[in-house]
Amino acid sequence: MAGPRERLEAERAAAASRLAGVEREFGSVVESARQANTDDEHDPEGATIAFERQHIAALISQARERLAEIEAALARLDAGGYGRCVQCGQPISLERLAVRPAAATCIRCAERQQR
Repeated sequence: MAGPRERLEAERAAAASRLAGVEREFGSVVESARQANTDDEHDPEGATIAFERQHIAALISQARERLAEIEAALARLDAGGYGRCVQCGQPISLERLAVRPAAATCIRCAERQQR
């Protein structure tokens, strides 16, 4: 079984790859729209193109947030705080860390945030 650093490094590589992929996809959509010389406002396909760009932009934002979460977890690991809830200071369960290696909060604090 891999340790926390190995799991986080693997997650970071996957997140970086996902980010690069959606950024390429965004670039392709923008370039295709530019080459087609469409007017989003007056073209019947404009709403679809604008929606697609917004959807991909949201995926890019999510991928960047995920990468930032992983980087923060690696920083906590280096500082000796990995595995402790950043809100209450209690240990984060091993089960939670196995599923979400970058988890910053324990289940109790995460549930409180959802309310």
